Formats: sequence, C-alpha cells, structure tokens
Amino acid sequence: MALDAETFDALIETVRRFVTERLRPLEAEVEAADAIPDAIVEEMKALGLFGLSIAEEFGGLGLTMLEECRVGIEMGRTTPAFRSTFGTNVGIGSQGLVMAGTAAQKAQWLPRIASGEIITSFPLTEPDVRSDSGRVKGRAVKAKDSNGNDVYRLSGTKRFITNADKAQLFTVMARTGDEPGARGVSAFLVPKDLPGVSIGEPEKKMGQKGAKVADVIFDDVPVPAANRLGAEGEGFKIAMRVLDRGRLHISAVSVGVAERLIADCVTYASERKQFGKPIAEHQLIQAMLADSKTECLAARALVLETAAAKDAGKDVVLESAAAKLFATEMVGRVADRAVQIFGGAGYIADYGIERLYRDVRLFRIYQGTSQIQQLIIARETVQRGGWTRSV
Repeated sequence: MALDAETFDALIETVRRFVTERLRPLEAEVEAADAIPDAIVEEMKALGLFGLSIAEEFGGLGLTMLEECRVGIEMGRTTPAFRSTFGTNVGIGSQGLVMAGTAAQKAQWLPRIASGEIITSFPLTEPDVRSDSGRVKGRAVKAKDSNGNDVYRLSGTKRFITNADKAQLFTVMARTGDEPGARGVSAFLVPKDLPGVSIGEPEKKMGQKGAKVADVIFDDVPVPAANRLGAEGEGFKIAMRVLDRGRLHISAVSVGVAERLIADCVTYASERKQFGKPIAEHQLIQAMLADSKTECLAARALVLETAAAKDAGKDVVLESAAAKLFATEMVGRVADRAVQIFGGAGYIADYGIERLYRDVRLFRIYQGTSQIQQLIIARETVQRGGWTRSV
C-alpha cells in the first residue's frame, strides 16, 4: 500500500537533504578510504533506508515500486556506493524472501533485515556461469546432519557478489536433483555462520569505491531444509522475479546520477568562460546538454511508468529490461558528455566527474548486461506479437 502523499513527500525531502548535506560532502573521503563511514550507516538505519521495500508489519517502510524508484532517483544524486550499502537489503538480497518465503521465514529474518541489523546478499554469478543463470553449477544435495535433521549439502563458488564481505544472510541459487537447465535450480537462505561458508578477499574495482564485491565459497554447507525458498526447482523463477524488481531500482538510480551530472554540467558551463562568454552559450555545448536532458527525461518517464505498471500487477518483464537497458546506457552517455563539457577539469579528481564516469560503468553490467536485456526485450516482444502489456 502506498504511503499517503504528505508522508511520502516528507520522506523524499528527508532523503534529499541527507544526500545533499551528509553524503555529497563525504564523496572524496569514501573514494579514498574505499569504505562507508560507520556513522553514515547508522544514520541510514535510523532513516529506514534498509527496509524501504519490506512490509510495515516486519518493521519496513513498505514502499511501492514507484515510491522505491523515487527514492532511488534521489539516492542517485551522490556516489552509488552509498546506495549500495543498503541496496541488497532493499532489493536482490531480501526480495526472494519477500516473494517466496514462508510465514516463519519472514518472521525470522525480515525484521532484522529491515532494521539493518542483518545485511543480505544475492550470490548468483559463478566463475564459469555469468549471464546464463539457469545453468548454475553449485549443487545442493539432500542429506541428514549429525542429529538426523533434513539438510541440503551446499557446495559451489559464487563470483563478484555485492556486499559479500559484510552480509550475514545469503539468498543462494543451487542445482538440486538431475533436472537440466533452469528447472533444476532451487533457492536457499544461507546464514553466513553455517560451517563451510567463507568469503574471498574484496576485489579491486574500476569504480564505486566503498561498495565491496567478493567471492562466496560454499564447502559442503549443511543448509536446513526449512531454509529452502519455495519448492525444489523454483529457484530460477524466484531469481528472475527478484531481478525484474532490481533492474527497475538500478534504472532509477541511473536517472538520479544523470540528473546530478546534468546539474553539475550546467553550473560549470555557466561559470566557465571561453571566447569571451560562458561556454553554456556555445551551441555545441548546448547540444550536449540538450541531448543529455532529453535522454534523461525519457529514461525517467520509462522507469516511473514501468514501476507504476508493476504496482498494478501487470507483467513488466519486457519493460523492466527496456528500462534497465535504456537508463544505464543513457547515464553512460551523459557521463561521457560531462567529461567533455568539463574538458581537462573533467579528467582530474577534484570535480568528481571522472569518479562518476567510472562509477556508472557498472550499471550496464550487473543484474544482467545490456546484451542480456536486449535478448529479454526481443524474446518478450516476439512472444507478445509486438504488443506491450504494461499500458
């Protein structure tokens, strides 16, 4: 259920002030330290950011998809690492549980996820299986533990997993039985403290410093049978539903970053003078600003329309993929133009443009590359006979 307009407007204004007054002044510090200050994390918890998408009965804010996207746009106006701090709790790390969990599973985990006491993660990608997530090789074999309880013995390695270094709960896709392809994949809730769970060293990355990714290794981990999400063989379906929502969230953040970049470009171009006048008055600079603004407006409209359609219960597999493709490619182009408008200043660290240029490059890769989105869009378009079902 959506918040009433006055309450939601107050939330947006609070998040906007938090981004402007607390987060943006810390961007260079986070980049240098490759870490988010603990005090900021605590403030995020107090604001309820870890529970945006979790129902109020479990301590969350219970935002709709449209409301979540509006918050995502606001959070996009600072370095994406801040958003990533709570992003897995809001999206891919919790939504499998929200969508397919039992009443007991939800009661056990969701209140602590919503409060930020527990950080979640979504280990899906594997070293030899990247975009083809229906072909995961990690296995979960039925067995008994030393006390005779039903368990699944989970083994496998997951690669490039966001927030793996600080997560206490993983939603893991693994192969059960001999069923081939996506039909043989099941989903499990795996606490980090189970024996056999280990985390690799965080990777050195191009951008988004402060948001860590690492391998997660499962070595004969005894996962209680009660921790399975849904029935055996439903894991891939759960993962795809989770990713549909996650792709809209990332699309919204991309719009926010683009709006930030455009605002920074306008400020700089209005102050920087060449040939006796501000460069904002030069037509080729204006062309770059115009293209950026138009594409950003188009992405924003697509994201918010699709989010509203999802809230209405409509099938938005195609539209979510289209939003993710367009918005993430769009922000890459806007960031490139921003470097060009800033010129030499855009290439050095002082202005922050080169940092955002590196940060946004990841958006086109995770939660499904642009090429995977193209395949989804084409497949769904053919299946629908060219029609769209979201409007």
